[in-house]
Amino acid sequence: MNKKVVLVHGYNKGQADMTALKENLEQLDYKGIAVDLPLTFTGITEASPVFKEQVAEIIFDLEENEQINLVGHSTGGLIIRNFLAKTEYLNKINRAVLIATPNSGSQLAKLAGEYSKFFVRVFKTLDSLQPEQLKELELDIPPEIEVGAIAGNKEKLLLANLLAGENDGRVLVESVQDGGLSDFVVLPYGHKEIHYKFKTAQLVDSFLKRGRF
Repeated sequence: MNKKVVLVHGYNKGQADMTALKENLEQLDYKGIAVDLPLTFTGITEASPVFKEQVAEIIFDLEENEQINLVGHSTGGLIIRNFLAKTEYLNKINRAVLIATPNSGSQLAKLAGEYSKFFVRVFKTLDSLQPEQLKELELDIPPEIEVGAIAGNKEKLLLANLLAGENDGRVLVESVQDGGLSDFVVLPYGHKEIHYKFKTAQLVDSFLKRGRF
C-alpha cells in the first residue's frame, strides 16, 4: 500500500539526479516521485518550504489509508529531517532513508567557509551545511518515524584527501551515522554514485518494508 517514494536530490543538483534511483525503485514495485528544489544559491531553511508545498500536494492525492516514504541523497536528507521535525503530516509518512547525508555537517563546507566567506555567502546551501550552521536548524527525528541511513566509503574523489576519517569522497561516514537513526549501513560506493546503484535501491526497499537494512 505504501509504495509511493518522494525522492529528494542533493546540493547543486536537480530532480534528474534521482532518475536512476527512481527507475531502480520502480523495478522493485515502487512509484518514485522526484521533486526539484533550489539547493544551490539558497539555504536549507529557504528550500524547506518549497519541499513542504510539494509534499502537501502529493499527500492530498493519497488514498485514505495510504502513506508516503521519503528518500534523500546528501543535502536532500537534511531537507527530509527538517520536514519531519516540523510537519503536521507525520501520520502520512511511513519511513525515510537518508543516503550519504551529512547529518552532523560537512567538513568540506566548513573548509570552504574558512577559505572564503564570499563563496559560502553566494552558495548559501553550502553555507548551511557547515556543522555550526546545522546546529541552528530543527533536525530532530520524531520518535514515531523510523529513519535509516546509508553511507558510502569509497574515497575516489580528490576532495577525499581533505577529510580525516572514512568517507565517500565528500562526506564522512561518522557524519552520516549521526542523528538518532533506527538503522545504519555502509556500502563501498562514492558520494556521486551511491544513489545510482541497484544495491542501494535494494537496501532502501528493505528499510521501507521492515525498518531495518
